[in-house]
Amino acid sequence: MQALEEKSLPDGRSGLRKPRILVAPLDWGLGHATRCIPVIYELIKQGCEVWLATDGPQEALLKQEFPELLFLSLPGYRVKYGRAAPAMLWNILLQTPKIIRAIKQETNWLKKMVSEQGFDAVISDNRYGLYHSSIPCIIITHQLNIKSKLGKWSERLLQKKNYQYINRFTECWVPDEAGGNNLAGELSHPEKKPTIPLRYIGLLSRFENSSDLSHSGLMAEDKEHLLIVLSGPEPQRTLLENLVIKDIAHYNGSATIVRGLPGALNLIPSTNSIKFYNHLPAGELNKEMSRAEYIISRSGYSTIMDIRKLQKKSILIPTPGQTEQEYLSKYLREKKMALDISQKTFSLTSALQQARSFSYNMAGKQDETHLPQIIAQFIQSLQKN
Repeated sequence: MQALEEKSLPDGRSGLRKPRILVAPLDWGLGHATRCIPVIYELIKQGCEVWLATDGPQEALLKQEFPELLFLSLPGYRVKYGRAAPAMLWNILLQTPKIIRAIKQETNWLKKMVSEQGFDAVISDNRYGLYHSSIPCIIITHQLNIKSKLGKWSERLLQKKNYQYINRFTECWVPDEAGGNNLAGELSHPEKKPTIPLRYIGLLSRFENSSDLSHSGLMAEDKEHLLIVLSGPEPQRTLLENLVIKDIAHYNGSATIVRGLPGALNLIPSTNSIKFYNHLPAGELNKEMSRAEYIISRSGYSTIMDIRKLQKKSILIPTPGQTEQEYLSKYLREKKMALDISQKTFSLTSALQQARSFSYNMAGKQDETHLPQIIAQFIQSLQKN
């Protein structure tokens, strides 16, 4: 990579131009986009020119957060889930050729964009094709170990293929802690590691914790208030939404339901006590999370990081058949960090009864993110090369 060239400053001095960084999240749900938000803010804070590449709901979400940034259209993998958990594995296998084609297409797309736009580096959240031979390319992932219902032999094969992609990058950043006080267990702490440099960057959350908001007078917890966050690929997002709508009509307290549909035009009518939103900006969602007695959501890792940052009691409903979410919800239940309930048996009344008798372990606050230091080192490396 060429060193950052000098430019003339307004006062006549010369200096290095801003590093031009491309950030691109995967389109598998909104979580990859939301956890890129603190990365983007830190890059901007440290003087980088940030461009974003995505499309669909992820683009709509990021444009609300960063209306001033430049966006490039980059189609996602467009993965669809089946309606029943037993069909999930077969459904994903059928889509594997499409995913591989998408990875190859984004590799070719990146070559063209680096040539046209002069990017100095890329930060990819789980997009395996965004590597380039001439510039540093970082991949963010917490899934170094991929769980499978077919057993350990299949997990070894999946990890081998996973590492073939990861090892094409310059570095791998893992949004978790390096030691035992971690959130992703075996997913982020496998026995066998990639061959490229591996850096545990701590939690990636765009939120302030509940105590900070409460002390500032912005938000205090309301007993009997629920926050229900829907997310993830269809049709499972809608299936869970239908369960929630059926049950919430009989709930005596108040609730906020965020549908996870940024940019959608169709609205569900709210009542005095039950509020529906297609999407909430980070600041408003932060307040709603802090206000809630319980948060009910999928066990997506980005949502888990936000819940842990805010030290909130949660009820996790893993997407049926999604092995990562099923592992995470079980792992966190064993650590008493969250209650998990299957979608198949979910009812709001039963879930709340279980939550009120569950011994939540909210101790052992997660360490602060190491992101500022790691990005500072990353920028320094760009200026030296």
